[in-house]
Amino acid sequence: MANNRYCIDLAKRGTAGCKECNKKIEKGLVRIAKVIPNPFTESGGEMKQWFHVNCIFVKLSRARATTKKIESTDDLEGWDELEDEHKQEVLKCLSEHVTNAPPKKTPPKKTGKAKKETTKEDEENDEPSVSDGDDEVAEVEDNCFQRFRKICTKLGKHTKYTDKTAILQEFFTKGSDGEGFKGNLYLWAKMLLPAVEKRIYNLQNTQILKIFSKIFEASLEEMQEDFQSGIGKGDVSETVKVFFEKSDSFEPAKESKLYLQDVDKYLDQLAKTGQEVEQTNILTKVAKRCTASDLKYFIRFIKHDLRINAGPKHILEAIHPSAYEAFQASRNLKDIIKRCKKAGKKGSLEDHLDAKTTLMTPVLPMLAMACKDLEVPFKKYPDGFYVEIKYDGERVQIHKRGKEFSYFSRSLKPVMPHKVNHFKDYIPKAFPYGNDLMLDCEILLVDNEGKPLPFGTLGAHRKAAFKDASVCLFVFDCLQFNNENVMQKPLEIDSRKTLNGIVSSVIDQGLEGIVIKAKDGVYEPGKRHWLKLKKDYLKNAKGEGMADSADLVVLGGYYGTGRKGGIMSVFLMGCYNPVSEKWCTVTKVPGGDDQTLAKLQKSLKVTKINKDQSLVPNWLNINKGVIPDFVVEDPKKSPVWEISGAEFSKADIHTASGISIRFPRVSRVRTDKNWKTATNLQELKDIYEASKTKSELIGLRTGNSDVDDDDDNDGSDDGSKDNVDKSSANGASSSGETPKRKLDESDRSVSKKLAKEDTGNGSLDKEKTKSEKTNARKKNSEEDSSLSKKKKIDSSPMKKTENLSKHAGKNRKRR
Repeated sequence: MANNRYCIDLAKRGTAGCKECNKKIEKGLVRIAKVIPNPFTESGGEMKQWFHVNCIFVKLSRARATTKKIESTDDLEGWDELEDEHKQEVLKCLSEHVTNAPPKKTPPKKTGKAKKETTKEDEENDEPSVSDGDDEVAEVEDNCFQRFRKICTKLGKHTKYTDKTAILQEFFTKGSDGEGFKGNLYLWAKMLLPAVEKRIYNLQNTQILKIFSKIFEASLEEMQEDFQSGIGKGDVSETVKVFFEKSDSFEPAKESKLYLQDVDKYLDQLAKTGQEVEQTNILTKVAKRCTASDLKYFIRFIKHDLRINAGPKHILEAIHPSAYEAFQASRNLKDIIKRCKKAGKKGSLEDHLDAKTTLMTPVLPMLAMACKDLEVPFKKYPDGFYVEIKYDGERVQIHKRGKEFSYFSRSLKPVMPHKVNHFKDYIPKAFPYGNDLMLDCEILLVDNEGKPLPFGTLGAHRKAAFKDASVCLFVFDCLQFNNENVMQKPLEIDSRKTLNGIVSSVIDQGLEGIVIKAKDGVYEPGKRHWLKLKKDYLKNAKGEGMADSADLVVLGGYYGTGRKGGIMSVFLMGCYNPVSEKWCTVTKVPGGDDQTLAKLQKSLKVTKINKDQSLVPNWLNINKGVIPDFVVEDPKKSPVWEISGAEFSKADIHTASGISIRFPRVSRVRTDKNWKTATNLQELKDIYEASKTKSELIGLRTGNSDVDDDDDNDGSDDGSKDNVDKSSANGASSSGETPKRKLDESDRSVSKKLAKEDTGNGSLDKEKTKSEKTNARKKNSEEDSSLSKKKKIDSSPMKKTENLSKHAGKNRKRR
């Protein structure tokens, strides 16, 4: 019987509570569990009730005479895995309680009423779910790791996403036995999406191979060879499985006995350590309990890739039709699954699941679709749109709850403290009425002249080179204000500004581009309903692309990963230095689709050097960090590719005077060029310098608009460094109203005023008459002159933000 079994181990996280004293069992302490039937299933599942060692014996001393007691260590499952010191502790308690056991008493029977109340309470509780590794989860067939593996294999074999969703939907409905799913839904969702609640294991491919070569007593060189070009071919989990199966000293388990909760606990343990010795110990314990296939999937958890080619959308929609939509608004997976289960119990699975946001839980940021033509915004947003400058910084989402702050990156990871810590002193001043806030922003470094510095300068080391620069925050959206979610409140503007002038001004200033939003648009997490327009998307009047590009030579290649493992899929590009007569590195670029890569494996003449610095040929000037797996045999016979990108950038790791290309891509193969006519180092330097000068956008800058794009004749100071900001801000304010989402009596206006004045917003709407434009221009001239003076006084970017927020606050009160 289940209540006759007991097991023993060490507390993993210190979160499980003792059922006797109700205190937490601290991490590392010995604990004993009573294995009991799971009251939430009908299939005979089990769950564990944990106790301190002394507490379990106290509880058993009060039990009925017919209850099975712990009379010896043979009654404790897991006893053999304990260290001697822990065994002695248990033996001491066991001896004391067996010797001093009081006379057994039969407790009075519970009344029917009490029993009924307990049952009701149990019914109100949700199913046990594993989140921290110590929660109780039933050991039922639906939670078996073997079952999980079979589902993953099935998902991996199907290419249609609808089929993948259907497979999971059937399993979550019928379960393993066809009579209903009895497993833990949250645990399944969590394990199927290892990249969502991402644990960091500090284990790369090389380290994994090194550890398992020791465990299996196998040759590390042979494992590396298999990983690169053998059965593994870029899949480290497959390589580990192969060597596990043929290991003579460490044999796999004959049968899979792991449950999902066991795997979850082991992964938690692994995430808490970065020491190789501890990692080896944990992985050895795991391997002892695994079949070869079990271990293969365990490694895939470490790599955050189960190779099922299914993301949150396909998995969550199998649980509830609107679960993915809710997930986009809040990445709180546990809360979403809980709400899905409640909807299912009420028989309302088809009901819409509200997209709720929770402070301190990041929201998937709204995105922008590439816009390559200035006519597209007018077609996409016929009722008018709103323009904001797109700064080339780092996207950050700020959550404020009282005096507590959290900062999340575009990928929803915590932002490095040195980039954002000081904002906590200024945000309360900028939003004096906002106790709770959720803001979508951009952070970047701005020099003492107000000019944004290049992307990447926020790093701790690169930032040190710009001591006079300030880290600035540009707020462009408010998602929550106090207790109100304002994502569904549209932007509202009644003015128009010429798009040509804004784009030209932005590019002339060396800024990244603009973002275009529908004036009645709402904030949709994860959706790509905005437009982003950047220089590299546009063409001039001659039809030529405006992206920065250079004709570079292929110098080497790198092994790919995942589906492209075992072949060269990324290539090292460089140029020739006539002075040193050596080749310099510029960038790395993906090689294209499967067909193109297959041809390159045969056509490219390369030598394998396995990133070994001692094997780098004399003709190549390269830093250690970018040494490839392969180098070309003769760069003078290597192909020339035109490499385009968003912009030329500085990257000290490359040897072409630190010049590189941001977001590189292969535009075309230059069969008409060879190494002599390709871009050399001096030419690359010239292109780099030219890319920093003004861009003459024929057809944009000299358009026939009757609106003065540069505001040269409207009374503003054309020489001011804030010219771009004022040009676009004028459009936003010509209606006399601050662009904002509708929000009664809130500081939404503060956010939008900051965005308008400090980041340079603009807006476009329906055509106005010539007299209306003239009046608007005069009004804007007066406002901009005042604003220009204010900016000259408050030269510090942070002071500027504070001052502008006060100005916006006054406007809010007047309204």
